[in-house]
Amino acid sequence: MKTLYLSAAALLFSAGIAHAQDEAEETPPWVVSAELGAINTTGNTETTSVNGKLDITQNLTHWKNQYIASVLYKEDMVENDDGSEDKETTAEKYFVSAKSAYLLSGEHGNLFVFGSHTHDEFGAYRKYTTLSAGYGNRLIDRKKLTLDAEIGPGYFWGDKVEDEENDIIVKEEGFMVRGAAELKWLITSNATFNQKFGVEAADDNTRYQSDTSLSTKISDRMQMKVGYAVSHDTDVADDKENTDTTTYINLVYNF
Repeated sequence: MKTLYLSAAALLFSAGIAHAQDEAEETPPWVVSAELGAINTTGNTETTSVNGKLDITQNLTHWKNQYIASVLYKEDMVENDDGSEDKETTAEKYFVSAKSAYLLSGEHGNLFVFGSHTHDEFGAYRKYTTLSAGYGNRLIDRKKLTLDAEIGPGYFWGDKVEDEENDIIVKEEGFMVRGAAELKWLITSNATFNQKFGVEAADDNTRYQSDTSLSTKISDRMQMKVGYAVSHDTDVADDKENTDTTTYINLVYNF
C-alpha cells in the first residue's frame, strides 16, 4: 500500500486600504491566514480528502470586519452490492461567513452584524443560512489569555434532509438567538490553544458548533495546526446523525 500525506498552505492575495489609518498603528489593516490539509491514499485502500480554510480580518478606525470561507471534501472506495468497488464522494461541505462590527468607545465592546451560509451534501441540513446582530465584548483580557463573547437575536433558513434516498427536503425558518465565544491561550511563545464555540437556538432546530485546536510555530509565518471540530443539530431526520465531527491536521500560512 502506498500512502501520500500532503499538507500545504495556499497562497492568496490581499490588498487595498479603506479609509485613512494611522501609519504607526500597531494593528495592521489586513490580517490574513490560509490553511490547508490533504490526504491521498492508494493501494488496498483509496481515499482522498481536502480540508481548507481562509480567514480575513480587516481593521479600520471604527470598524472590524471578518470574512471566513472553508471547504471539506472527501472521496472513499465504496463496495457495491455485487462486490465491486467504486470511488464515491463521501463528504462535501462548504461554509462562508461575514461579520462587521462597529467598535464602541470601550477597548473591546462592539455592535455587530453577522451572516453565514453552510452547504453540506451529506449533512442533516443541505443548506443552512443565518443572519444576526448583537453586542460583543472581551470577558477576559490578560497578556496570554483572552475570552471574547457575543450574543444577539437573528433569523435562520434551513433545508432539512427528510429523506436522503428520495431527496425529500423540508424548508424551515424562524427567529433564533445566537451566541458565540472564543478563547485564546498563548501557552508558550511557539504554541497557542484556541477554543471556539457557537450556538444558534430556534424553535425548529438548535445548532451547536465547536472548534478546538492547538497551533505550533514552524516559522514566523508558518504554523502546524491540529484540531477537532464538532457540529450538532437537535432536529434531524431518523436516518441522520445529530453530530458530525472532523479531526484535522493543517498547515497555516499567516500573511
